[in-house]
Amino acid sequence: MVTLTIDNKKISVPEGTTIMKAAASVGIMIPHLCYLEGINEISACKVCVVEMQGKTKLITACNNPVEEGMVLYTNSPKVRAVRRTNVELILSQHNSNCATCVRSGNCNLQKLSNDLGIIDIPYKKEIMEMPWNRDFPLIRDFGKCIKCMRCVQICDKVQDLHIWDVQNTGSRTTVDVSQNRIIEESDCSICGQCITHCPTGALRERDDTSKIFRALADPETITVVQVAPAVRAAWGEALDMPAYMATEGRMVAALKKIGFDYVFDTNFSADLTIMEEGNELLVRLVDPEEKRWPMFTSCCPAWVRFMKSQYPEMADHLSTAKSPQQMFGAITKSYFAEKTGVDPKKICSISIMPCVSKKMESVLPDMYSAGAGADVDIVLTTREFARLVRAEHIAPALLTEEAFDSPLGESTGAGVIFGVTGGVMEAALRTAYYCVEGVNPPPDTFSDVRGFEGRKEASFTLGGKKLRTCTVSGLKNARDLMEDIRSGAVHYDFVEVMACPGGCVGGGGQPILDGVEMADVRGPKLYKLDSQRPLRFSHDNPEIIRLYEEYLEKPLGEKSHHLLHTHG
Repeated sequence: MVTLTIDNKKISVPEGTTIMKAAASVGIMIPHLCYLEGINEISACKVCVVEMQGKTKLITACNNPVEEGMVLYTNSPKVRAVRRTNVELILSQHNSNCATCVRSGNCNLQKLSNDLGIIDIPYKKEIMEMPWNRDFPLIRDFGKCIKCMRCVQICDKVQDLHIWDVQNTGSRTTVDVSQNRIIEESDCSICGQCITHCPTGALRERDDTSKIFRALADPETITVVQVAPAVRAAWGEALDMPAYMATEGRMVAALKKIGFDYVFDTNFSADLTIMEEGNELLVRLVDPEEKRWPMFTSCCPAWVRFMKSQYPEMADHLSTAKSPQQMFGAITKSYFAEKTGVDPKKICSISIMPCVSKKMESVLPDMYSAGAGADVDIVLTTREFARLVRAEHIAPALLTEEAFDSPLGESTGAGVIFGVTGGVMEAALRTAYYCVEGVNPPPDTFSDVRGFEGRKEASFTLGGKKLRTCTVSGLKNARDLMEDIRSGAVHYDFVEVMACPGGCVGGGGQPILDGVEMADVRGPKLYKLDSQRPLRFSHDNPEIIRLYEEYLEKPLGEKSHHLLHTHG
């Protein structure tokens, strides 16, 4: 242990602890812009400076370890003056049009500037602007980049894709797509983790809310919106609602208040995905071709993009089942249109997702299967949904809860847990067990696949045979897994991969709480909803059963394969 004094408080902390962590252990929060614990501790912003007794120069708190007998001051006059100057210099190269910034009110730089009382910049403004394709789902605004390096470190250390890198030197230093590429030519999975870890508005999703308002204003357009399971675990955060008030029912009520004609639950098509993917797993289990193993889940488009760009020779291991978003869109413009007697070309199919990559998924060639344009016309993130609510001046806390619409509104607990890592695996195994054994297992039989470790193995017995499974979240973990499979070091039968750490609850389209990882807080909410559902098995969903009887005929049938599977 090391004993030191911080702001006149004598403390003891383990050797090797940084000054930042030591101060936090006694409730002293040192301001910072670039710091992310365990990810980015390179002191790019120089905002976390502190004064050390006996030393003339200030030192950074994020990457300097404590020393025995240190006497530190975190907010002395000298510290405040230097910190203010450093922030003013950052602002001199920052587009400070906060009123038109997507992060206004939720920006670390804005808050720090206010806390320091900065109301004027004494330095010449020099804002860098560079071209960017504004149609791409991920938008970079160079004028708002503060060179904090968070995006670089997240992409390198957590996702292992190395999309971002530093360019130029001195005052011309900026961050751009690595290797002098444009974003479309890179291997970006569009996971959005760089967005959720950016402290300013330098990175954001393409905003599609104006498309929604146009659709809602058109009396000839029938707006059908679906909401993903992970959205309900986080939407209240963006609207400053306590968790107990941010219920599914109020979420539905807010959407109806906005003016959507039909509000459905993506959990319905999550159940549908399980029917198709679970049956595909059983078919592959009896396939003697060893090269087809393991079967990988295909619900996460960022993971699918990663797989096809990094390991194209193993792409045939992916399930051919579309994601719940795309299944829902296809069913909306076929079965639902037929049931309601409307022209599918008049339907505007909208999804609200915790994901940025879903925007790209919706325009892939295989996603026009219903014959009425794109199966999903507009994809919004959870953040965009919150902006819709604010734009319409809706106070969700005051709304009376409402139920999802039918016939695509019924869902089970198995569909709910799709939003958390291990959920797809668990839901699929519940149905696979029923198909093999003829009876439902206890709902939590496969709970060993749960957890936020990043990679978790489990084994189960199905039909007298051992089934080896692995659940993975985060693309660096996925790469490590793929290398282990490729080398023959491990062998699995069924693998679930989610690109974002913790699964969709930690998705790149979720509300941003700067410097705080929320997946392990949001995930348990979905397991709680699962435990409270009267139905917990996808194959017990009466509306799914009716869909097959009236329209699809059977899982993996000719019609279901056309609408619910890719050509892969």
